[in-house]
Amino acid sequence: MLAAIRNAHAMVVLTGAGVSKESGIPTFRDAMDGLWAKYDPAELATPEAFARDPEKVTRWYDERRVRCSAARPNPGHRALVQLQDWCGQQGKTFTLVTQNIDRLHQAAGSRDVIELHGSVWVWRCVECGMEREERGPLLDRHPPRCDCGGFRRPAVVWFGEMLPERALQDAFAAAEQCDLFLSIGTSGLVTPAADLLYAAKDNKALILEINPEPTPATALTDWMLQGPAGQILPRLLASLCEDR
Repeated sequence: MLAAIRNAHAMVVLTGAGVSKESGIPTFRDAMDGLWAKYDPAELATPEAFARDPEKVTRWYDERRVRCSAARPNPGHRALVQLQDWCGQQGKTFTLVTQNIDRLHQAAGSRDVIELHGSVWVWRCVECGMEREERGPLLDRHPPRCDCGGFRRPAVVWFGEMLPERALQDAFAAAEQCDLFLSIGTSGLVTPAADLLYAAKDNKALILEINPEPTPATALTDWMLQGPAGQILPRLLASLCEDR
């Protein structure tokens, strides 16, 4: 496996919610707590839910935003920064694609991250389309208002919505040209992100999966390292640097 990593010319890494969970950010499949315990996240993350009750949906996302602000990159995030640096030093192409909306990769130092599902930090007006980054405490009203008077919503991809076209094109272009694909902390269930692995496989890329548990994609992989990314990735990087 280490030889395959060293011999790869183009590497694509796809990360999912499992990577952020190690920083204390719950996944959609985790039980919710507090006032939100009775709600199904999948029923809040839709355009229809926003149309029915914009106050409830934006308040939930605003609380997620503030929760993300307390999270810090974990060893898995930092190891991917090191992997990107190592690829640059070796003259290899490295592309990081994430389904996460928390920007912990960027906080750790990752560059040119392709965000398939947007960011909870960016809020967009549904009327004029203006986007603005929100930091700090909870917003003072829900839903927040744009200067034009329209409601603002988090610039994330909800169920039933299309992924950002440019991000999707860039991700598939990288997957179709890579010779090594790493699937880390993702269930392999959410399309079209899950289809990136198949695009890489069709290009005869080698597949490495890192996950606490096997996933529907495990059968397609060349290697499966079972465990938390925050433990496995640093060890993998250390072995890679020693194997010279």
